[in-house]
Amino acid sequence: MRIDTLGQGPDLVLLHGWAMHAGVFAGLAERLAARFTVHLVDLPGHGGSRDSTLPLALEPVVDALADRLPPALWAGWSLGGLFALHAAATRPARVRGLAMVCASPRFVRGDDWLLGMSPEIFRGFALGLRADYRATLERFIALEAFGSDDARHEMRMLRGEVFARGEPAAHVLADGLDLLETADLRRALPALSMPTLWLAGRRDRLVDPRAMHAAAAQVPQAEVVVVEHAGHAPFLTHGDEVAAAIGRFADAVDGAGR
Repeated sequence: MRIDTLGQGPDLVLLHGWAMHAGVFAGLAERLAARFTVHLVDLPGHGGSRDSTLPLALEPVVDALADRLPPALWAGWSLGGLFALHAAATRPARVRGLAMVCASPRFVRGDDWLLGMSPEIFRGFALGLRADYRATLERFIALEAFGSDDARHEMRMLRGEVFARGEPAAHVLADGLDLLETADLRRALPALSMPTLWLAGRRDRLVDPRAMHAAAAQVPQAEVVVVEHAGHAPFLTHGDEVAAAIGRFADAVDGAGR
């Protein structure tokens, strides 16, 4: 996997969402680099890791990252949150603190989880990938931006990033949707031993802020921050606010470690 590193200070890992790559964090990384050593990961099949033979699955990806990265704060956006949460649950010595950015331990609605997205929507994306994957990506980007107070700007940025490091592999996009549809990490929440931050966008139409509140309520050390006018990618439209929240969280992690 491609991992770019910049800045200096405590280590911070950033994990991107479905169909994207670490370049989507460029603005956020610039804000954080004065305080953190930021590790920007391209997940398998995405961006600079497009030709990686590693499967886009929780255990192999986290195992490879834990082997290459120092103990750090891990922040995962959307799909990236599943990898960050899995790392925190299975390798707590490597994860000093966990930040879930518009991410949930379960993305899709079920009988005992009513705050997720409709399973039919995910199946529609899967069918769309086979028929016209560029149009499907466009639909997903529109959902990511929908609700933001600057949705057009957010859509332009996301649309520009998705192919900025080459087209994502179609089979990996399907694997990512399958992971979003089937993963359920809720059982891991009560046992998390590190401080956690749950950073939501009030207008997010992919990950309901109520789902993040519900998940955080099951974690021993949890803080919820809601960016009032943001959609699914608050670091694009409210970068200063997101960077400040991560900075405060890092202070809390340091305080808890003393």
